[in-house]
Amino acid sequence: MDFPGLAMTVSLWVLPVLFAVTLHEAAHGWVAWRLGDDTAYRLGRVSFNPLRHIDLFGTVLLPAMMLFASGGRMMFGFAKPVPVNFAGLGQPRRDMILVAIAGPGSNLLLAVLSAALLHLLPLLSGDVYQWAGHNLVNSVRINLLLCVFNMLPIPPLDGGRVAVGLLPQGAAMRLARLERSGVLIILFGVFILPWIGGKIGVDLNVFWWFVGLPTEFLMTAVFTLTGHGS
Repeated sequence: MDFPGLAMTVSLWVLPVLFAVTLHEAAHGWVAWRLGDDTAYRLGRVSFNPLRHIDLFGTVLLPAMMLFASGGRMMFGFAKPVPVNFAGLGQPRRDMILVAIAGPGSNLLLAVLSAALLHLLPLLSGDVYQWAGHNLVNSVRINLLLCVFNMLPIPPLDGGRVAVGLLPQGAAMRLARLERSGVLIILFGVFILPWIGGKIGVDLNVFWWFVGLPTEFLMTAVFTLTGHGS
């Protein structure tokens, strides 16, 4: 096994993932704090210290599995959800939406910033130039992937909370009940359905349809917006 090559590959993904999930969760906590709920603030979750947000499965095991499963081409993960007491918010229904979109919104901003920083690469040279360039491109991809994925309308994802906040009361309550099984639904769609599709010869990669394709579209838009395309 090429350990130096593997270490380099991991280094090109670990930093973007850590920055992406840390900013995502810190943004949730910060917005909740500013809107009246200091739960996350009191627990030290309004922080840019990655150690306060690391989740064993989402930040360590899942990225590792995706890295090896993709042959070192992709890593994706998530952090520990920031606790929010929605009853402590000034206007719970509206503020729940604002807290939810803060995470994906921060990832979108970080993606744009990473793309803009690519213009500074000519100031570097050699291996540092290559390493920094790969990290910034991966940062764009991972942040947009995290943004799109989290906006899927499935509780407990941010998009699910936004949908619960926007839907009429009855429909919102029915959707909210999915939160207990939401993670299982997501894991089934990401891992089990593609595996079943591979066995029966049918493309069932719903993750690519609903997350991968929109992410590719957004990457093109972000690179164009920041002067890297036409």
